[in-house]
Amino acid sequence: MTDIVPDKESVPGATVALDEREFTIEARAQWKTIIRRFLRHRLAVVSLVLLVLITIWAFFGPIFWKYDYFSLNTKQKSLSPSWDHPFGTDDLGKDGFSRIMRGTQRSLEIAIIVSIITTLMGVTIGALAGFYRGWVDSILMRFTDLILVIPLLVLVAVLSAGVPKAPWYTIPVLLGIFGWPLMARIARGEFLSLREKEFVEAARALGVGNRRIIFKHILPNLAGPIIVNATLTVSGAILLETALTFLGLGIREPEVSLGLLIQKGLPAYSTRPWLFWFPAMAIVLVSLCVNFIGDGLRDAFDPKQNRVRA
Repeated sequence: MTDIVPDKESVPGATVALDEREFTIEARAQWKTIIRRFLRHRLAVVSLVLLVLITIWAFFGPIFWKYDYFSLNTKQKSLSPSWDHPFGTDDLGKDGFSRIMRGTQRSLEIAIIVSIITTLMGVTIGALAGFYRGWVDSILMRFTDLILVIPLLVLVAVLSAGVPKAPWYTIPVLLGIFGWPLMARIARGEFLSLREKEFVEAARALGVGNRRIIFKHILPNLAGPIIVNATLTVSGAILLETALTFLGLGIREPEVSLGLLIQKGLPAYSTRPWLFWFPAMAIVLVSLCVNFIGDGLRDAFDPKQNRVRA
């Protein structure tokens, strides 16, 4: 006699055992979720690709370009844009294309230095204030308030004017040293919240020290806000450096930055507009790319963010 095995569709309520080998359930890692959210933000993805291309062009383009940013050619003064000089030349015969590449490179270096110093100082001070609270919090936050009430641009301008022959990296170091208060307040607020969570209490109960709790348990949960604010600091640093250099208190010759090129090109705004507009467009393009990337990272790290922007 042959056994008849009922089919799950022919017998109501019948259950069929499933082979566990046929199904593999894989938990989605948090970083994969963040990447997926970021990739759905179209402007952020396009901006990231464009910023990478600009960075490659700025840092590696001078190696292959036929003109140097410091070379003079008295026979090619004030030439308008052409195939030989895509961004024209200035009144000394310097190639505009090579100078903007050099200026973009220096401006990006300045922005990265400012972002690193600001993030390290801000997170450190905010972490100590938020975790230990009490008199530590009071002292550090009063110091933060003191730095906040002093206009950053004026402070750095005064210090820069006092050292007229300082190297170019003096500007980003000063901007970073005095530009951390906002990051510190963000880190402090997050630490005040996270230090009361169950996983921190569990770590304390197991005898884990404060240093390990800060660096191994709390800081990893701050990756999102830290990365987003560090990214947005880049565009702010470029604009601050441009403002300082435009006032004659930032990058000085023989160095080149986008702010310096704008300062030099402004007097020729009406007669040789390419000297002003090309570096100005480079600043706007880099700043927009960084802001859109920061916008995409903010949405990607926010677990409550479900809306996808175009």
